[in-house]
Amino acid sequence: MADSFSKKEKIKKKLQKQKEKAERREDRKTNNNKGKDLEDMLVYVDYLGNLTDIPPDQQEKEREKTKQPKNQTTEFKGIITFISEKGFGFITEEGTKENVFIHSNDVGFPLQKGELISYQKEENAKGIRAVKVQKIQ
Repeated sequence: MADSFSKKEKIKKKLQKQKEKAERREDRKTNNNKGKDLEDMLVYVDYLGNLTDIPPDQQEKEREKTKQPKNQTTEFKGIITFISEKGFGFITEEGTKENVFIHSNDVGFPLQKGELISYQKEENAKGIRAVKVQKIQ
């Protein structure tokens, strides 16, 4: 007597499940964490909230290296990418594509989206802010 359609479907599903289970088993064998050091498995969070492999004590050293000296005044160039009706916005720095906060109270001219400006950075409790802003003609 021949197998019914539903019986054939059940057999197909069972074979498919066995195949998927074997694939998962092989995947676990190749991607296991056994034999690794604890340090290799740890992931840390940096001061910006990003995941990194660098421990917190070394992160401070890295951050100090990237900080600019207080007495050094460096001019940055960027394009205003967002302006709110409330008077604040963001500048996208040319080289690093980093966003820097700007407020119309710090500027002596009206801000418009897409303007090329030069500025200096100032770090405060809330983050980095653009000061001494000037239009570039």
